[in-house]
Amino acid sequence: MSEQTQAVETQTEEFERRPVPASHRKGWKSFLGMYAGEHAAGTEFIIGPLFLTTGVSAFDLIIGLLVGNLLAVLSWRFLTAEIAVQNRLTLYYQLEKICGKKLVTGYNLANGILFCFLAGSMITVSATAVGVPFQMEMPQLTDTMPNSGMYILIVLIIGAVISLIAAKGYASVAKAANWMSPFIVLAFVVSGFVALRQLGVGSFSEFWAIWGEGSDPFPGQVKYTFWHVVLWSWFCNAAMHIGMSDLSVLRYARNANVGWTTAAGMYVGHYVAWIAAALLYAVYLQSPQAQVFLSAGEAPPVAPGPLAYNAIGFFGIIAVIIAGWTTANPTIYRAGLAFQAIIPKASTFWVTILAGTLATIAGIFPAFAMKLLDFVAVYGFILAPMGAIIVFEHFFAGKAGILKNYAEQRQISFNWVVLVAWVASVVLFYSLSVSQGIFLSFLTLPAWLLSGVLFLVLSYFLKNRRVT
Repeated sequence: MSEQTQAVETQTEEFERRPVPASHRKGWKSFLGMYAGEHAAGTEFIIGPLFLTTGVSAFDLIIGLLVGNLLAVLSWRFLTAEIAVQNRLTLYYQLEKICGKKLVTGYNLANGILFCFLAGSMITVSATAVGVPFQMEMPQLTDTMPNSGMYILIVLIIGAVISLIAAKGYASVAKAANWMSPFIVLAFVVSGFVALRQLGVGSFSEFWAIWGEGSDPFPGQVKYTFWHVVLWSWFCNAAMHIGMSDLSVLRYARNANVGWTTAAGMYVGHYVAWIAAALLYAVYLQSPQAQVFLSAGEAPPVAPGPLAYNAIGFFGIIAVIIAGWTTANPTIYRAGLAFQAIIPKASTFWVTILAGTLATIAGIFPAFAMKLLDFVAVYGFILAPMGAIIVFEHFFAGKAGILKNYAEQRQISFNWVVLVAWVASVVLFYSLSVSQGIFLSFLTLPAWLLSGVLFLVLSYFLKNRRVT
């Protein structure tokens, strides 16, 4: 690496193509706020009501979320964080060493675009809050196109602000999250208690009775059981932990124990916030507007801004705006790193601005937010098996007798063994899901395991043996 390249990386503090030096590593406080803010986010206002529309029981929801979120935290701590602090590389550079430049370029492009779509859905969420004081017409679950010029204008403004913060780098993202996450957490807690009061709940038994023994799912929804809840909550962020996307973030951690800070996101966001959002939706279901949808055999829509405003007024509007903001920020940052890996000579600032622009364009189309649950499930399922390649190589390459970082060591640009392992596992289990009607989250772990095992077996028997 040239001295000029090293100087530029030191100045931007991103280190896209070399390990993060000790002088730039961060303690647990930098990650605690980021994870709490990212996962107590705008998505929770959409995901929470899911557990009412699917007819889940109280036990399956409350205990299932405890178990599923614990499994997610363990995945972050003992897989993602462990590999991140030992290698201190971005996901994209790590994959390049294994897969080769040409193969990882296609993966990075797809990954970056998908991250932009996810961030775009969060911009949509924030827009529903900003639009409340302006009496903006809210997008419905069936909407795919923007329904007003005001909606487009609000999305453009929010997207520009979020993109600029993300483009300033990880330190800026972490700082913004640390400042905002306490406010978001407070908003979810307060809105949950307000919703309980609106529902007339005065005891734990009455709270439990909101879900009770469960019910029939709403029209068009799947009936959720205990295992649906466990596996959904474990793998809704599969791309981040077992898919290894958070290598790009956790490479800054001083040690692997920083991985435990993900519990702030899982138990504040994916536990308290989901339940609080479900309570808000329970209040909405009692409204005349919701009853019209139900009587017509349709699931009532959810617009996060009005939902929060109904509970805690303008405080709720601000909370939804910031919640979408703190999710979109690190997501756009990750997308920028994906594009940076494709064009390493480009400025990190400008590739992140590019990612933010794509996210903003995606946010104009509400379909990405309205179909968020399906998108997240498919997204994690597709990317998780590629993460298995990194995990299995890191922990088992020595025992399997294969060469680590094969593409780099052999100076090849396309390691087709990786492609076969990844595609075969995705196609096999996705086809099984479609043909047999199996809940996709049930198949994420088998697909991940198959990909890792195939990679080791094919590498050993075909060409990637370590020379002794």
